Order: sequence, then structure tokens, then C-alpha cells
Amino acid sequence: MNETPEPDDPSAAGSLLPLSRADVSPLPNRRDFLAAARARKQAMPGLVLQARRRGADEPSSSAIRLGLTCSKKVGNAVLRNRARRRLRAAAMIALPSFGKAGWDYVLIGRRDVTVARSFDDLVADVETALGRIHTPRKPRP
Repeated sequence: MNETPEPDDPSAAGSLLPLSRADVSPLPNRRDFLAAARARKQAMPGLVLQARRRGADEPSSSAIRLGLTCSKKVGNAVLRNRARRRLRAAAMIALPSFGKAGWDYVLIGRRDVTVARSFDDLVADVETALGRIHTPRKPRP
């Protein structure tokens, strides 16, 4: 049978959160967020993903860096924090399989959707967005 393990099951903890916070470093400053905003974007129903490959001359070029942001459009402080927590948890599940070392990722929460969307759908959104970002683009004629 293909049953999903219960979140309270200690034996399943490794499969639910395969990546710890120590494995992903945060984007340290505004300049990195702005650089990601000028790079590739992928909008999904529950979030917007911005991603960019760091240059070899930048610090920690082999690590994955993650930034999270939710504007006041998402809601009050409680809703913004909940949206960021959900995005962080979804990213920790999706990044080991679909993320690439040496890239910066910024996840942006969407109004009324990031908090209300089911967590499985939110993880699927992150995985799909990462897959699309890393798919080679077709050259323009």
C-alpha cells in the first residue's frame, strides 16, 4: 500500500524534511534579492519563484541560498508569517530534488492563496516552478 506517513511518526521525519535549515543559507541582503528579481521568474498559483545562478566570483557559490518574502498584500503580520513558514517548509522539501547548488531562489507569497492552498499543492507548485526554471530555454528565431 502507498500510504503517506503521519507527520507525528518519528521514523518518517527524515522523509518529510530531507533538508535542514543548515543546508540552505539565507540570502544575506537586499542586493541579492534585487539580483534575483532581475533574473528568471516563474509564477505558480500559490507563489512566485525568482531564481538566478550566482557567478563564480560570488561568495559561497556552491551553496543553495533561499529568500522568502511576503508583502502586506498577503495580509496582516500573522498571515505573512504563516505564509513564509509554509513557503520555507515547502522549499525544504522540494530543493534537494529540484534545486541546484550555486543558485539563489526567492519565493514570494501570493495574496489569499499561499496561506489557503493545501500544503501538498504548495510543494507541487515549488517543484514545478523549480523544474521550469531549470529547463533550458528554446532559442528565439
